[in-house]
Amino acid sequence: MPRAAKTLLLFCMLFAFGAPAAAERSILILGDSISSAYGIAQPRGWVALLGERLKRERLDYIVANASVSGDTTAGGVARLPRALERHKPAVVVIELGGNDGLRGLPVAAMKRNLSAMIQQSTKAGARVLLVGMRVPPNYGPDYAKAFDSAFGELARQHKTALVPFLMEDFADKADLFQPDRIHPTEAAQPLMLERVWKALQPLLK
Repeated sequence: MPRAAKTLLLFCMLFAFGAPAAAERSILILGDSISSAYGIAQPRGWVALLGERLKRERLDYIVANASVSGDTTAGGVARLPRALERHKPAVVVIELGGNDGLRGLPVAAMKRNLSAMIQQSTKAGARVLLVGMRVPPNYGPDYAKAFDSAFGELARQHKTALVPFLMEDFADKADLFQPDRIHPTEAAQPLMLERVWKALQPLLK
């Protein structure tokens, strides 16, 4: 078959069947119970709502939720390499540290773990969004202050995007927390999504 005819045939096939669609990029959520929809229906958690938001915005991203209830930053460091290899994310959202704080674990160790996760993600070619948390003053004001400051310090050090505090909009509203006063209710999930979305959206351009 002449070359011109082959070219014409290929063009017709592409026109008829459509060119191959671009592969969807993934957003990896590495979190704990706050991101694994603890105590509520899975589809109503903020991570699932993020997937719906991406579809509405017609952005070619999918969400891979690798959150594990009860996980600490040490657990995240151990789990991240496999998750990066499996999902090959364009963006990694790190929502860990809350359980470190609730257990009174050393802030310095938490910072080392978070730093390692940021570096692993960046090395894998992903952009990083770090999600900050706060802890009640059970372990004293010095611990609470060091814990709160850790996320901003890491974001500046690694030049990553940051959500300073995921529950900023409702932390003082008891009716938006489950009876344990730790886990947000279904009604609070859209508020967390909005807080994340403001920091995440610029990374998706």
